[in-house]
Amino acid sequence: MTEQIINDISLPVMESFYTLQGEGFHQGRAAYFIRLGGCDVGCFWCDVKDSWDASKHPMHAVNYLVSEVKQTPAEIVIITGGEPLMHTLDAFTAALKQAGLKTHIETSGSSPLSGNWDWICLSPKKFKEPLPEILTEADELKVIIYNKTDFDWAEKYAALVSPACKLYLQPEWSKAAIVTPLMIDYIKANPKWELSLQIHKYINVP
Repeated sequence: MTEQIINDISLPVMESFYTLQGEGFHQGRAAYFIRLGGCDVGCFWCDVKDSWDASKHPMHAVNYLVSEVKQTPAEIVIITGGEPLMHTLDAFTAALKQAGLKTHIETSGSSPLSGNWDWICLSPKKFKEPLPEILTEADELKVIIYNKTDFDWAEKYAALVSPACKLYLQPEWSKAAIVTPLMIDYIKANPKWELSLQIHKYINVP
């Protein structure tokens, strides 16, 4: 991909910040987050509903975003949303990799896969199910548990991802006090799963 093409690409950005990854396999690692605007999944318990309308967020050139990351010691860049795969991300990941950065994405998998990724975290949602093409590409399956029926939902997708995919159950934040004890019992009975907690909310970082 030519430098001119990369220079011409812009994306709607709700927010970006350098922090610690709070969830899943890379929990506790320093990472630069870029939250893209736009989402057509519509989870009623979403804690970033302001991200849904891409038109509300400023467009930033890919090279500008890379330069912002390079002002920090970050080695990992996590693209999230919203639903980041609503945008074609090939040029963005090409620019990030050219700058020597590792590329991670957090996605529901509801839109076609684009970009070149070092780590794909798939978090499927009942509101708009993931496309089959992303299931075998996922490095990490993270299922949000809101009620007891979500365990069956989790098993449905655990059977579809690759054998090497890491499996995580994570309590929906507002229901954590209720569902976490259920999750502990479930993981003890089904040890292929691991517990993911949103530690960034406990330690008060973005």
